[in-house]
Amino acid sequence: MESDCRIPVACCRPRVLVLHALFWGLVSLRVFGAALLSEERSAVRQLVSPCWLLEDFVVTTECSQCNAFQSTSWSSCATTGYVERVNCTRSNKDEYKSCRSAVLEEHLFWKFEAAMLALTVSFAVVVVVRQRWLDRLASEKVRRQIESI
Repeated sequence: MESDCRIPVACCRPRVLVLHALFWGLVSLRVFGAALLSEERSAVRQLVSPCWLLEDFVVTTECSQCNAFQSTSWSSCATTGYVERVNCTRSNKDEYKSCRSAVLEEHLFWKFEAAMLALTVSFAVVVVVRQRWLDRLASEKVRRQIESI
């Protein structure tokens, strides 16, 4: 009894093997190159890191929404649109840190819950409609079998 798990002969031709080696070589070069670049970037980021990444900090001003000027000029406002003022304990620096608003998070949570409820109801309706359709097909089939007898 022969196995059906064989490599096709076309895959063993030298041209195909060279193309495979070239493809996987380029893929691995791309992956390792990206890994090396990320290591270099992280080394640069360590030199310019904000103090709240490197040491303990105390929040001096709670999370608040950025105004139009802050959103365009401060890099910490650009990510979430909310910012809080922190004081680093060791270096005693005041810096601004991006944060997530509790009100915004609650709003997003309820939006997500509503979307999931809508999906649940819609798929339940689809299941009921499909089940009725399949039941109708089965009863038609049985009716046709009975008529043919």
